[in-house]
Amino acid sequence: MTTNRSIGFIAAALMAAGTTTALCCREALARGPAQGPAQGEPAASASTDAPPRPLQVLADARPWLTGPAPSLRGKVVVVNFWTYSCINSLRALPYLRAWEARYGDKGLAVIGVHAPEFDFEHDPAKVRAATQALGVAYPNLQDNAFAAWRAFGNEGWPGFFFIDAHGRLRGYTVGEGNYAEAERLIRKLLDEAGHDTSRLPIAPVEATGVEAQADWASLRSPEAYIGYAKAQGMASPGGLARDASKTYAPASLLPLNRWDLAGSWRVSREFARLDKAGGAIGFHFHARDAHAVLGAPADGQPVRFRVTIDGKAPGADHGTDTDAAGWGELRQDRLYQLVRQHGTRHRSHCAHRVLAPRRASLFLHFRMIRKAPATRPQFRRSPSRKRKPSYR
Repeated sequence: MTTNRSIGFIAAALMAAGTTTALCCREALARGPAQGPAQGEPAASASTDAPPRPLQVLADARPWLTGPAPSLRGKVVVVNFWTYSCINSLRALPYLRAWEARYGDKGLAVIGVHAPEFDFEHDPAKVRAATQALGVAYPNLQDNAFAAWRAFGNEGWPGFFFIDAHGRLRGYTVGEGNYAEAERLIRKLLDEAGHDTSRLPIAPVEATGVEAQADWASLRSPEAYIGYAKAQGMASPGGLARDASKTYAPASLLPLNRWDLAGSWRVSREFARLDKAGGAIGFHFHARDAHAVLGAPADGQPVRFRVTIDGKAPGADHGTDTDAAGWGELRQDRLYQLVRQHGTRHRSHCAHRVLAPRRASLFLHFRMIRKAPATRPQFRRSPSRKRKPSYR
């Protein structure tokens, strides 16, 4: 039998006025089922909106975070649309790094197109720091205006385009998964270009920490935004006040997949900011992992936060960015793993408590993503869509 558990999130922050921090909790992106090639057949279709000359789009795009635009003529190219705070994008990185290591000297080029989801991800310096920390050594384009995104007809994070040595688009997929099919397509395109891959073994890709693949079977919670533009499931009495400070009270009952606030918060279209010390966030969810996208304070001081489960230290269920006592430290704007529960049952009642001392300012965005479909997504001509957020 499963039990209800609570998970408390406590953040202590010493921040100057005007600090911009962001928090979110997310699990995994689920792509809808679609018709695709037969089992074992490599992908050969492409986005119907993709450009006829995709390499020219990359050659003309600016700015590149790693120097001048790379020379891609005659190469097989994998283009990955991603954003560094997205758990779905992060879980694809082990495969992209592995493909570059295996086939980079055989004519493959991996290209990242960083298309930001949140405001702080527009800063090239932060993206450069993130790529270095994540071990992303291949060239990356900063696509703040989504120009390359639109030119390619990309439909979500992470998006993958496969281009042959003649510059023709040969495959496209969006969302997590399909990595075996993708690698078969890469090998096929390299073989077509005269690079024999038959002697190169296909080894399993090891992924650990936040990059480990999702536990899809335990995922029962839909995504939840706290910014008012897309907020749903708010349970605090009186609802959200837009762009105004309000003292919130926790809900007397928090059903599964509902969330609440306690304390003084200012909720904007994309995030919520804690105005005074002693705030709290509650979210009842069913998942293995809890992640948070946190932004560091402008004064550069580290932020200590704590996660508790049922009011106690998480112990073995702590995330990669928290210790067994539940403590973690925020230093960069990035995604943090707060909790990774163990065992076969992951039903959680989350009460995230956010506390701050005298001068404090906390922006908050909290998110979970729903369970994957029973049918594994395939490469397809018209994939189901998860477009970039539109905050209006």
